[in-house]
Amino acid sequence: MPDLFTAAAEERLQNRSPLAARLRPRRLDEVVGQEQLLGPEGALRRLITADRLTSLLLWGPPGTGKTTIAELVANETTASFVQLSAVSATVKDVRATIQSAQDRLGAQGRRTILFLDEVHRFNKAQQDALLPAVESGVLTLIGATTENPFFEVNAPLRSRSTLFRLEPLGVDDLTELCHRGVAVEGVEASAEAIAHLSNNAAGDGRQVLMTLEVAIALAVTSDPPGPVTLEHAEAATDLKALRYGRDEHYDVVSAFIKSVRGSNPDAGVYWLARMISAGEDPRFIARRLVVLASEDIGMADPMSLLVADAAAHAIEYVGLPEARINLVHAVVHLATAPKSNSAYLALNRAMEDVAHLPAGEVPIHLRDSSYRGAAVLGHGKGYEYPHNYEEGFVNQVYRPAAVSDRRYYEATRRDIHRSESE
Repeated sequence: MPDLFTAAAEERLQNRSPLAARLRPRRLDEVVGQEQLLGPEGALRRLITADRLTSLLLWGPPGTGKTTIAELVANETTASFVQLSAVSATVKDVRATIQSAQDRLGAQGRRTILFLDEVHRFNKAQQDALLPAVESGVLTLIGATTENPFFEVNAPLRSRSTLFRLEPLGVDDLTELCHRGVAVEGVEASAEAIAHLSNNAAGDGRQVLMTLEVAIALAVTSDPPGPVTLEHAEAATDLKALRYGRDEHYDVVSAFIKSVRGSNPDAGVYWLARMISAGEDPRFIARRLVVLASEDIGMADPMSLLVADAAAHAIEYVGLPEARINLVHAVVHLATAPKSNSAYLALNRAMEDVAHLPAGEVPIHLRDSSYRGAAVLGHGKGYEYPHNYEEGFVNQVYRPAAVSDRRYYEATRRDIHRSESE
């Protein structure tokens, strides 16, 4: 009787579990997406089916299948499978797991695979506690992380693990998940509703199933109940909050700068909206624009630096949310401004010469002649004052001999001010 009650409780719990949990694959062939890793020739699939896994790190955005892959390993492997969460596990838990793995290996000759979810949450001491067991082979580690392991995982532990990057699911993959979801729930959904959910899930399989579940709940509680419509799907996706992790922070910023540099105002505004919606520090955005104004626009539109600097000042003076208008003003101005990196390249060339060529003496006619005794030393002798000439220019030596013929500033056709000679 207790077994009967236990089975009934498990069945009811299963029926009440989130849709994403109920649809979690039980076999490799049921996995949606990650074809490059889990397809017929995928390296990870071959390691799993051959039961030849070494320690590995699964890195990817939320909802791409990291936990699913780990649980499939548990089903496929002959090794003992242990799961810990880096959110709650302590160094004591890690050491106890290592000790059990050693005992199991010695008594039964059986390997132990440790699945550590959210491995980036482990601090250095916790990661270091794992290292000897991973290095000796007592434990085979499967670490899952949404954060870039090159930032968050200790180099020694990372170097002893194979890194697999999981990509966001494609729209076709998300559509397939939606079809499976409505089939499991025994409801119907319009093609427009499924397309809307799939296109707005940002490659997150768990998210698309969560929003589908909300849309289904809205549909079945309508008066009268009916299929999932586009309106239900739109209402469900409104509940989703935009977010990104540390590694994507750098990717989004990179896309933002490259879009503005590439003179694409629409792309620049889009990435700006992404960053603002995700809670990015507006001062960071402004700093990047100030740098870009000189590095990528420079002499083609010198006023761009003033626009970027004014936007940075507005953030401190006005603050969000209004200062986002100042930011977009700057983004559109910088994106549509002519581009030139001539000043930036000039400095790079000069820095290279300063680092590798003899420094040389300051030409004597350029030396400070304002103090008593300078004339005795000859300082300033022979200097020609440009304003004494009608054109405000005089040709004279301005650099040490070692670099007197070096060309640093190469004006482009887009530069407003050009220097044809010294």
